[in-house]
Amino acid sequence: MAHHVILGAGPAGVIAAETLRKHAPGDRVTLVGEEREAPYSRMAIPYLLMGNIDERGTWLRKGEAHYPSLGIDLRQARATRVDTAARKLTLDNGQTLAFDTLLIATGSNPVRAPIPGIDLPGVHPCWTLADARAIQARATQGARVLQMGAGFIGCIIMEALAMRGVHLSVVEMGDRMVPRMMGPVAGGMIRQWCEAKGVQVFTGTRVEAIAQGKDNTLDVRLSNGQTLNVDLVISATGVKPSIGFLENSGVRCLQGVLTDEHMQTNVPGIYAAGDCAEAFDKVSGTTVVSAIQPNAAEQARVAALNMAGQRTELKGVTQINVLDTLGLISASFGNWQGVPGGEHAELTDLAEGRHLSLQFKGDVLVGCNSVGWTENVGVMRGLVEGQISLGAWKDVLLKDPTQLVPAYLASAQAQGQWSGALDARRR
Repeated sequence: MAHHVILGAGPAGVIAAETLRKHAPGDRVTLVGEEREAPYSRMAIPYLLMGNIDERGTWLRKGEAHYPSLGIDLRQARATRVDTAARKLTLDNGQTLAFDTLLIATGSNPVRAPIPGIDLPGVHPCWTLADARAIQARATQGARVLQMGAGFIGCIIMEALAMRGVHLSVVEMGDRMVPRMMGPVAGGMIRQWCEAKGVQVFTGTRVEAIAQGKDNTLDVRLSNGQTLNVDLVISATGVKPSIGFLENSGVRCLQGVLTDEHMQTNVPGIYAAGDCAEAFDKVSGTTVVSAIQPNAAEQARVAALNMAGQRTELKGVTQINVLDTLGLISASFGNWQGVPGGEHAELTDLAEGRHLSLQFKGDVLVGCNSVGWTENVGVMRGLVEGQISLGAWKDVLLKDPTQLVPAYLASAQAQGQWSGALDARRR
């Protein structure tokens, strides 16, 4: 009877555990989660802050008996060391776990900004349920909140804070909002939208220091010379894969844990999935850490099937972000910044709040940005992920980017790839 150990009780870990139980019913499955909580989804935390759900609503699986009923041994501990030669890992409670196969699904942790005062009471990331409880206590109606970071995660948190009725200021080091997802025009449009909704936005600006103010407040000094007095500071300055415990283990890592098409690392029997995994992306031709939940789910499924002895390949990494920022929908797919020698088409209608940028390599759409163009999201994804040859339709799109749907139908139908994106459009 093989023993499969999964490190990380987020979406990737839970899906892997359930997949293993289904396909290796006689084997032992142990799921190790670092937090002293039922396994939950970080992506549900903004909805908790909005008041749409309670804490049980963040749980990945309802009912405390779910894991025992499947014969999944759920442990609450953190891995501190992996001994690949002895096939065992050490936990922070002093216990060791022997394994036959191991899945590293430890996700990512917030980047701690090197700022004086970052550890003061009232300064929090928005990453765990414990963080959410602390934010709920301070982010009350009319409270003054400063958020560091206006990236993808930051904009989702911003939506939740706005719904709590706070006075919100956002500080972003980049020259625009969502700089890793959006080009200058799109990022600028998102900023204008947020400012029109009453959010104070500082771009090209850093927080230099945080100090204790009067009456339990915080004084935040900015690089533009201003100091803001606030009730709460939220740090949303990015995340990085949680893989420090793999140091000296022999498991090869770059930005994340390097994997092959089976989600296996360089050490046979050890796999990785989710936000900590660096998997091969066929569109960009490089390995990438793509920290979105659809990738985590598919990588976990592929890893678990291979752990159970069913040889399965990952079809690719989805490079996709769709963002709702205070009601403005934006999307980014693939190589949205373009590729060397590629062509691009751009269309901007500031009056209507719509922007579309298409990036081509030869006659293939390899990336795109859109703001306020919701009806074409499924088609854009289908073209980028399908790597569909557009032929003469590329020249049509260079002149008129709004012709995405007919271009997709004509090109993808000819190649038998058209149904998926049409389904996405209907949704």
